[in-house]
Amino acid sequence: MITPTTPSPTPRAAAATTGPTVAIDIGGTKIAGALVHPDGTMSATTRRATPRAVDAEGVMAAVAEVVADLSESPLWASAVRCGIGSAGPVDTSRGTVSPVNIGAWREFPIQERVEAELAARGAGLPTVLAGDGVAMTAAEHWLGAARGHANALCMVVSTGVGGGLILNNQLHPGPTGNAGHIGHISVAFDGEPCACGGRGCVESIASGTAIARWALDQGWKPSDGPGGGAAQDATAAGVAAAAAEGDPIALAAFDRAGRALAAAIAASATLVETDIAVIGGGVAAAGETLFGPIRSHLAQYATLSFVQDLQVVPATLGTHAGLIGAAAAATMLLPPSAPAPTA
Repeated sequence: MITPTTPSPTPRAAAATTGPTVAIDIGGTKIAGALVHPDGTMSATTRRATPRAVDAEGVMAAVAEVVADLSESPLWASAVRCGIGSAGPVDTSRGTVSPVNIGAWREFPIQERVEAELAARGAGLPTVLAGDGVAMTAAEHWLGAARGHANALCMVVSTGVGGGLILNNQLHPGPTGNAGHIGHISVAFDGEPCACGGRGCVESIASGTAIARWALDQGWKPSDGPGGGAAQDATAAGVAAAAAEGDPIALAAFDRAGRALAAAIAASATLVETDIAVIGGGVAAAGETLFGPIRSHLAQYATLSFVQDLQVVPATLGTHAGLIGAAAAATMLLPPSAPAPTA
């Protein structure tokens, strides 16, 4: 359970009813669920490991088990809406997901299937699907580092780079739920090809995978920890550990990533006048090893008067962001007239 450190309002555009929101967070390693209350606290939390080596229905069975667990809560009958946050790509216009890290699901109709599971357990709830970057954005705006900012960019820097936008205090997912996908802004016209088909994308430079690959290509070798240093592995976390010990290649890898992120953050802020960029995800755990270069390079890109005061800060909700964000996205995106549950 997470309890806000200060009293918090419900997200903007909250529905008139004030019962809990059914939140489901779907990722490559786990499928989690909770009832998220209007003050941001959670109850009835549950999770299943994301099944491997199964077909689409095998993965859906784990989602159904999570919904079944939640339905056993005495508060189930008072739930008023459902939010689903999922790894992407997503297409919220169709209610489908094709997560890179869940190979069994390609254009899987997750929203329709979850709605059916809810109805089967007496809860015909209005439901919203959001990509994980958009969900994280909703969470950080409601209870996290972007709280109080009317215009914000929130980012997840991990094995990929995703994000979402808050504009005029409204979550802005775009027609298919992919607005704010900063990872595929090109920041290097002559850069290497990206998996998306583009070239020089932020993700191809600043993702955890890209950081580790570049460092290894430049001759960095993980340390086995002799002489009192920490052992490292061939991942971005290992590169971060090496950077913290002063390894020049590791430092250069994070400086390169920080520059790419700074360029994309400045471009986004210039386009829509955001005043804060919130960064979460596994790579952000490197702390100042990542944030120092971002802030240093940002001064070279955010030069116009209306973006010179742009803040770059770490996300604060951590592992709670998925569930909190699924609930916040549903509350922000559903109209106040959304129907009450059926029993």
